[in-house]
Amino acid sequence: MTGAASGMGRATAHLFSDEGAKVAICDINAEGVETVVSEILESGGSAKGYVVDLQDGNAPSELAKQVRSDLGPIDILVNNAGVSIGGPIDSPDFEDFWNVTFAVNLDAQMRLIRACLGDLCREQQGRIVNISSTEGLGGSAALSPYTASKHGVVGLTKALAVELGPSGVTVNAVCPGPIHTGMTAKIPLDAKKIFARRRTALKRFGNPEEVAHVTLSLVLPAASYITGAAVPVDGGMRARNN
Repeated sequence: MTGAASGMGRATAHLFSDEGAKVAICDINAEGVETVVSEILESGGSAKGYVVDLQDGNAPSELAKQVRSDLGPIDILVNNAGVSIGGPIDSPDFEDFWNVTFAVNLDAQMRLIRACLGDLCREQQGRIVNISSTEGLGGSAALSPYTASKHGVVGLTKALAVELGPSGVTVNAVCPGPIHTGMTAKIPLDAKKIFARRRTALKRFGNPEEVAHVTLSLVLPAASYITGAAVPVDGGMRARNN
Protein backbone atom coordinates (compact mmCIF):
# COMPACT_ATOMS: atom_id res chain seq x y z
CA MET A 1 0.00 0.00 0.00
CA THR A 2 1.53 3.28 -1.09
CA GLY A 3 1.08 6.59 0.69
CA ALA A 4 0.48 4.58 3.85
CA ALA A 5 2.29 6.80 6.36
CA SER A 6 -0.59 9.19 7.00
CA GLY A 7 -4.19 10.12 6.27
CA MET A 8 -6.28 7.73 4.22
CA GLY A 9 -3.33 5.42 3.61
CA ARG A 10 -2.63 5.04 7.32
CA ALA A 11 -6.31 4.40 8.08
CA THR A 12 -6.51 1.82 5.28
CA ALA A 13 -3.35 0.08 6.43
CA HIS A 14 -4.75 -0.29 9.94
CA LEU A 15 -8.07 -1.57 8.64
CA PHE A 16 -6.46 -4.14 6.35
CA SER A 17 -4.26 -5.30 9.22
CA ASP A 18 -7.31 -5.65 11.45
CA GLU A 19 -8.76 -7.97 8.80
CA GLY A 20 -5.66 -10.18 8.90
CA ALA A 21 -3.63 -8.88 5.95
CA LYS A 22 0.14 -8.63 5.94
CA VAL A 23 0.54 -4.98 5.00
CA ALA A 24 3.45 -3.33 3.18
CA ILE A 25 3.63 0.25 4.48
CA CYS A 26 5.15 2.25 1.60
CA ASP A 27 5.77 5.98 1.70
CA ILE A 28 8.44 8.62 1.15
CA ASN A 29 8.04 9.73 4.78
CA ALA A 30 10.46 7.50 6.72
CA GLU A 31 9.30 8.65 10.14
CA GLY A 32 5.68 8.08 9.21
CA VAL A 33 6.43 4.61 7.87
CA GLU A 34 8.15 3.66 11.11
CA THR A 35 5.26 4.99 13.18
CA VAL A 36 2.53 3.15 11.27
CA VAL A 37 4.47 -0.12 11.27
CA SER A 38 4.97 0.19 15.03
CA GLU A 39 1.27 0.92 15.56
CA ILE A 40 0.23 -2.16 13.61
CA LEU A 41 2.76 -4.46 15.28
CA GLU A 42 1.76 -3.21 18.73
CA SER A 43 -1.87 -3.99 17.95
CA GLY A 44 -0.97 -7.57 16.99
CA GLY A 45 -0.98 -7.12 13.23
CA SER A 46 1.61 -7.85 10.56
CA ALA A 47 3.38 -5.06 8.67
CA LYS A 48 6.72 -4.12 7.18
CA GLY A 49 7.86 -0.68 6.14
CA TYR A 50 9.40 0.55 2.90
CA VAL A 51 10.67 4.07 2.28
CA VAL A 52 10.25 4.83 -1.41
CA ASP A 53 10.21 7.86 -3.71
CA LEU A 54 7.73 7.05 -6.46
CA GLN A 55 9.04 9.87 -8.65
CA ASP A 56 11.89 7.48 -9.41
CA GLY A 57 10.74 5.43 -12.38
CA ASN A 58 12.67 2.37 -11.17
CA ALA A 59 11.24 2.48 -7.65
CA PRO A 60 7.98 0.58 -8.28
CA SER A 61 9.64 -2.54 -9.69
CA GLU A 62 12.27 -2.58 -6.95
CA LEU A 63 9.60 -2.08 -4.31
CA ALA A 64 7.50 -4.96 -5.64
CA LYS A 65 10.52 -7.27 -5.63
CA GLN A 66 11.35 -6.41 -2.02
CA VAL A 67 7.78 -6.76 -0.78
CA ARG A 68 7.43 -10.11 -2.54
CA SER A 69 10.66 -11.31 -0.95
CA ASP A 70 9.67 -10.15 2.54
CA LEU A 71 5.93 -10.85 2.67
CA GLY A 72 5.18 -13.24 -0.17
CA PRO A 73 3.07 -12.82 -3.32
CA ILE A 74 1.11 -9.61 -3.66
CA ASP A 75 -2.63 -10.33 -3.70
CA ILE A 76 -3.93 -6.77 -3.22
CA LEU A 77 -2.46 -3.53 -4.54
CA VAL A 78 -3.73 -0.23 -3.17
CA ASN A 79 -2.29 2.71 -5.11
CA ASN A 80 -2.87 5.50 -2.62
CA ALA A 81 0.20 7.76 -2.88
CA GLY A 82 -0.51 11.19 -4.25
CA VAL A 83 0.51 14.84 -4.34
CA SER A 84 -1.56 17.95 -4.96
CA ILE A 85 0.29 20.82 -6.59
CA GLY A 86 -1.82 23.66 -7.91
CA GLY A 87 -1.28 26.73 -10.01
CA PRO A 88 -2.74 28.47 -13.07
CA ILE A 89 -1.61 27.21 -16.45
CA ASP A 90 0.41 30.36 -17.10
CA SER A 91 2.54 29.84 -13.96
CA PRO A 92 6.27 29.90 -14.76
CA ASP A 93 6.75 26.55 -13.01
CA PHE A 94 3.60 24.93 -14.39
CA GLU A 95 5.38 22.17 -16.31
CA ASP A 96 7.38 21.24 -13.22
CA PHE A 97 4.13 20.99 -11.24
CA TRP A 98 2.66 18.86 -14.02
CA ASN A 99 5.61 16.48 -14.27
CA VAL A 100 5.89 15.84 -10.53
CA THR A 101 2.14 15.36 -10.17
CA PHE A 102 1.88 12.87 -13.01
CA ALA A 103 4.98 10.99 -11.89
CA VAL A 104 3.46 10.28 -8.47
CA ASN A 105 -0.29 10.26 -9.12
CA LEU A 106 -0.46 8.30 -12.37
CA ASP A 107 2.85 6.97 -13.66
CA ALA A 108 3.68 5.27 -10.36
CA GLN A 109 0.28 3.58 -10.29
CA MET A 110 0.83 2.19 -13.78
CA ARG A 111 4.33 0.97 -12.94
CA LEU A 112 3.27 -0.69 -9.69
CA ILE A 113 0.46 -2.52 -11.45
CA ARG A 114 2.91 -3.78 -14.06
CA ALA A 115 5.37 -4.84 -11.36
CA CYS A 116 2.73 -6.74 -9.38
CA LEU A 117 0.81 -8.23 -12.29
CA GLY A 118 2.27 -11.72 -12.16
CA ASP A 119 1.28 -12.10 -8.51
CA LEU A 120 -2.15 -10.57 -8.97
CA CYS A 121 -3.03 -12.88 -11.87
CA ARG A 122 -1.66 -16.11 -10.44
CA GLU A 123 -4.86 -17.27 -8.72
CA GLN A 124 -7.33 -15.26 -10.83
CA GLN A 125 -8.52 -13.22 -7.88
CA GLY A 126 -6.12 -10.31 -7.56
CA ARG A 127 -7.46 -6.94 -6.44
CA ILE A 128 -6.31 -3.47 -7.48
CA VAL A 129 -7.73 -0.30 -5.93
CA ASN A 130 -6.48 2.99 -7.34
CA ILE A 131 -7.15 6.09 -5.27
CA SER A 132 -8.35 8.91 -7.49
CA SER A 133 -10.43 11.89 -6.32
CA THR A 134 -13.66 13.67 -7.09
CA GLU A 135 -11.29 15.85 -9.15
CA GLY A 136 -11.09 12.79 -11.41
CA LEU A 137 -14.82 13.18 -12.04
CA GLY A 138 -14.92 16.93 -12.56
CA GLY A 139 -12.57 19.89 -12.46
CA SER A 140 -11.42 22.93 -10.53
CA ALA A 141 -9.60 26.08 -11.57
CA ALA A 142 -5.85 26.39 -10.95
CA LEU A 143 -5.54 22.69 -10.17
CA SER A 144 -5.21 21.21 -13.64
CA PRO A 145 -2.13 19.00 -13.03
CA TYR A 146 -3.87 17.27 -10.12
CA THR A 147 -7.23 17.13 -11.88
CA ALA A 148 -5.80 15.75 -15.10
CA SER A 149 -3.77 13.12 -13.25
CA LYS A 150 -6.83 11.97 -11.31
CA HIS A 151 -8.88 11.74 -14.50
CA GLY A 152 -6.01 9.60 -15.77
CA VAL A 153 -6.34 7.30 -12.75
CA VAL A 154 -10.03 6.76 -13.53
CA GLY A 155 -9.24 6.10 -17.18
CA LEU A 156 -6.45 3.67 -16.29
CA THR A 157 -8.79 1.90 -13.90
CA LYS A 158 -11.54 1.43 -16.46
CA ALA A 159 -9.21 0.32 -19.24
CA LEU A 160 -7.38 -2.20 -17.06
CA ALA A 161 -10.65 -3.54 -15.65
CA VAL A 162 -11.54 -4.57 -19.20
CA GLU A 163 -8.03 -5.79 -20.04
CA LEU A 164 -7.50 -7.80 -16.87
CA GLY A 165 -11.05 -9.09 -16.46
CA PRO A 166 -10.29 -12.42 -18.18
CA SER A 167 -7.47 -12.93 -15.65
CA GLY A 168 -9.93 -12.60 -12.76
CA VAL A 169 -8.29 -9.39 -11.52
CA THR A 170 -10.65 -6.60 -10.51
CA VAL A 171 -9.59 -2.97 -10.87
CA ASN A 172 -11.55 -0.21 -9.18
CA ALA A 173 -11.03 3.41 -8.20
CA VAL A 174 -12.04 5.25 -5.07
CA CYS A 175 -12.72 8.97 -5.50
CA PRO A 176 -12.57 10.80 -2.16
CA GLY A 177 -14.09 14.25 -1.88
CA PRO A 178 -13.54 16.62 1.05
CA ILE A 179 -11.69 14.52 3.63
CA HIS A 180 -9.70 15.51 6.72
CA THR A 181 -6.16 14.66 5.55
CA GLY A 182 -2.74 16.27 5.27
CA MET A 183 -3.75 17.76 1.92
CA THR A 184 -6.64 19.64 3.51
CA ALA A 185 -5.01 20.38 6.87
CA LYS A 186 -4.00 23.91 5.84
CA ILE A 187 -7.57 24.91 5.02
CA PRO A 188 -9.00 26.94 7.93
CA LEU A 189 -11.66 25.07 9.90
CA ASP A 190 -14.27 27.77 9.28
CA ALA A 191 -13.67 27.52 5.54
CA LYS A 192 -14.10 23.74 5.70
CA LYS A 193 -17.39 24.11 7.55
CA ILE A 194 -18.71 26.63 5.03
CA PHE A 195 -17.66 24.47 2.07
CA ALA A 196 -19.21 21.34 3.59
CA ARG A 197 -22.52 23.07 4.37
CA ARG A 198 -22.75 24.49 0.86
CA ARG A 199 -21.48 21.56 -1.17
CA THR A 200 -22.10 18.24 0.57
CA ALA A 201 -25.34 16.46 1.42
CA LEU A 202 -23.98 15.40 4.81
CA LYS A 203 -22.80 18.93 5.66
CA ARG A 204 -19.35 17.87 6.86
CA PHE A 205 -15.89 16.75 5.78
CA GLY A 206 -15.28 13.02 5.81
CA ASN A 207 -12.73 11.12 7.85
CA PRO A 208 -9.92 8.92 6.47
CA GLU A 209 -11.49 5.83 8.04
CA GLU A 210 -14.65 6.35 5.98
CA VAL A 211 -12.59 6.16 2.79
CA ALA A 212 -10.63 3.19 4.11
CA HIS A 213 -13.79 1.14 4.59
CA VAL A 214 -14.79 1.69 0.95
CA THR A 215 -11.32 0.61 -0.19
CA LEU A 216 -11.56 -2.52 1.95
CA SER A 217 -15.02 -3.32 0.61
CA LEU A 218 -13.70 -3.44 -2.96
CA VAL A 219 -11.17 -6.20 -2.19
CA LEU A 220 -13.50 -8.50 -0.25
CA PRO A 221 -14.99 -11.66 -1.82
CA ALA A 222 -18.40 -9.96 -1.73
CA ALA A 223 -17.12 -7.47 -4.34
CA SER A 224 -15.84 -10.09 -6.78
CA TYR A 225 -18.24 -8.90 -9.51
CA ILE A 226 -17.38 -5.22 -9.17
CA THR A 227 -14.72 -3.95 -11.57
CA GLY A 228 -14.13 -0.77 -13.53
CA ALA A 229 -16.01 1.30 -10.96
CA ALA A 230 -15.08 4.81 -9.82
CA VAL A 231 -16.71 5.15 -6.41
CA PRO A 232 -17.20 8.68 -5.02
CA VAL A 233 -16.73 8.98 -1.24
CA ASP A 234 -17.79 12.59 -0.98
CA GLY A 235 -20.68 12.97 1.45
CA GLY A 236 -23.07 13.46 -1.44
CA MET A 237 -21.15 16.37 -2.93
CA ARG A 238 -21.64 15.28 -6.54
CA ALA A 239 -25.31 14.50 -5.93
CA ARG A 240 -26.18 18.13 -5.21
CA ASN A 241 -27.43 20.52 -7.84
CA ASN A 242 -27.27 23.61 -5.62
